[in-house]
Amino acid sequence: MSQQIPLKNLDNDVVEYDLYQKRTKIYTRRIQGFFQSIRTKILWVLMAGYFLTPWINLGDRQAVFFDLPSRQFHIFNVTYWPQDFVLLAWLLIIAAFALFLMTTLFGRVWCGYTCPQTVWTMIFMWIEEKTEGNRNQRIALDKQPMSRSKFFKKFNKHALWVLFSALTGLAFVGYFTPIRELSIEIFTLEAHPWAYFWIAFFTGATYLFAGWMREQVCSFMCPYARFQSVMFDTNTLVISYDEARGENRGKRKRRADLKALNLGDCIDCNQCVHVCPAGIDIREGLQIQCIGCALCIDACDSVMEKMNYPKGLISYTTENSLEGKKTKVWRPKSIGYAIALFIMVISFAYIATDREALGLDVLKDRNRLYNTTPSGMIENIYTIKVMNMDQSDHTFKLEVEGLDGIKVIGRKKIYVTSGEVRSIPLSIQVPPHVLKVQKNKISFTISSIDENFNVSKTTESRFLGPVN
Repeated sequence: MSQQIPLKNLDNDVVEYDLYQKRTKIYTRRIQGFFQSIRTKILWVLMAGYFLTPWINLGDRQAVFFDLPSRQFHIFNVTYWPQDFVLLAWLLIIAAFALFLMTTLFGRVWCGYTCPQTVWTMIFMWIEEKTEGNRNQRIALDKQPMSRSKFFKKFNKHALWVLFSALTGLAFVGYFTPIRELSIEIFTLEAHPWAYFWIAFFTGATYLFAGWMREQVCSFMCPYARFQSVMFDTNTLVISYDEARGENRGKRKRRADLKALNLGDCIDCNQCVHVCPAGIDIREGLQIQCIGCALCIDACDSVMEKMNYPKGLISYTTENSLEGKKTKVWRPKSIGYAIALFIMVISFAYIATDREALGLDVLKDRNRLYNTTPSGMIENIYTIKVMNMDQSDHTFKLEVEGLDGIKVIGRKKIYVTSGEVRSIPLSIQVPPHVLKVQKNKISFTISSIDENFNVSKTTESRFLGPVN
């Protein structure tokens, strides 16, 4: 954390500053509450989705499988191809604008509830508490000299961290390699070297980011933490401390007269600091390290309940609400984001539903421009690639047009299985007298002959002949 910490006075009253401070380990206290319950439920849903999705089969393949060698990306009943990457671009833009809109309205709810860094850090903190004890026990343990008991507690914690990190890496690679076979090959040492590399890479990254760096990832590595403040305004719902109600702070008995003691509702228990995964004091105002997890709200509400004070001293609120002004949910900025998001979602839905289920590429043989057959015909050699992007197998017929007397030497009926790219060599022959120029335009058309699948695809190419 960057701070100006005086080190020593030099000559002529010049002060030397150290701009960088070693990270101070944060010991969080576990708290239960309304918002923590929501975060826990979301955590289980996200964990189940991430780890179980690769194990779901649809027919004879994984339901979600990114087959890079075959350039096929299967997402349940739909198969996407490289030419569909425009959809990925649309999807990323939609996600960005959705994040902008949510941030403008509700602050950093993404960071606090659904960000992978937050979710995995919650799991690692839970493991740490189970192996080393609660906050006070962990602080005391770290102050103790190394002993047999301390060694086993630390060893168990890091062993479980590594195990969970390895499962994370295995699940990730399982989206790109059939996970059932991969799980067996990993232990029988028959997996591809790249599989071991990527599992090890994601194991190390997960162990480092969720186990050791934690809040530093959010504060210093995540770009969202840097630019999210630009999207905040006085109507944005953020976690705030009600200073007018809470000050002055101070200890007191439960039934003490606050007016006589000149105290506010804050009893200065620091529970909001002890539960914060970023180690900040929300009473000092909104800070860049705050991820909007609401743990401080649950902690403060539990204290207010014990003191028989109204809840909400720390709450989700807006700057306008704290100042007694009306909060405007829909203002020009949020309306603009919403309109842009709506247009992009409609456009994405149209493009996604209008995808072609048939692809056709025509490649001309470049070794020779043309041949002359023994019968005097001018011949060009082509390779056509038929891509069946439907979920069923189909038979297609080939037609070539554009020149009089054109003949197709080769297969005219092509059977292509679902997701297959079928390459077919063809010889196209034309009588020489119909070639008026050297380059002649011809068209290749592939159309389905199966019932209930009426699709066709046409691609143009060039037929080369002698110069007249």
